[in-house]
Amino acid sequence: MNETIFFLHIFSALLFLALAIRLGKMALGVYVALSGVLANLFVVKQIELFGLHATASDVFAVGGILGLNLLQELFGKEAAKQTVRASLAALVLFACMSQIHLLYLPSPADHVQEAFSSILSAAPRIVLASIGVYAFVQRIDILIFSLLSRRIARFGVRVLLSLLISQAIDTALFSFFGLYGLVDRLIEIMLVSYAVKCAVIACSSSVASIMKRFVKKEASHVSI
Repeated sequence: MNETIFFLHIFSALLFLALAIRLGKMALGVYVALSGVLANLFVVKQIELFGLHATASDVFAVGGILGLNLLQELFGKEAAKQTVRASLAALVLFACMSQIHLLYLPSPADHVQEAFSSILSAAPRIVLASIGVYAFVQRIDILIFSLLSRRIARFGVRVLLSLLISQAIDTALFSFFGLYGLVDRLIEIMLVSYAVKCAVIACSSSVASIMKRFVKKEASHVSI
């Protein structure tokens, strides 16, 4: 069942990415920032995929980077850098507001405080690790994608290579700084997480060129 949901998850993320592209630069930036927040919120849930342990956030991590690559391709490097800064601000906002939310004393009728505490108590450490890793990986991805743009004409190939490199770095750093001590079988989760990301990347990069053509006329006036 998880495997079916996983592929449905990929399809849904790509569908909303296509919608964000259609709506324009601002919507695409929101998609990237929101993907970062969702990845940090859902990363503490462990699942099994194909009999191996993984987390439930890898689709969001790849979707955010893919959205950033499309943003850079369609609207330029500066737009991508601004989105990275906005995404970091969104992560800080999430971390602060989640902790303020936990400070409220629940009423006797409340039955969700314990669930919120379980999910959000690790948020500061996860977000702190995520901010550092996210800022580093996003800038690396922008740099790699820019270098590949000078050497490789096909957009889908550039997306594939930049995502594979950036997500290998992201998986290794975030697993160590953000998840160590919080999840079981960290090495297995790290390896499976990257394998899952590779599967998502393979699916995503194959439709990236289609998405680019989908908005070519709308974005053609933008200097890249």
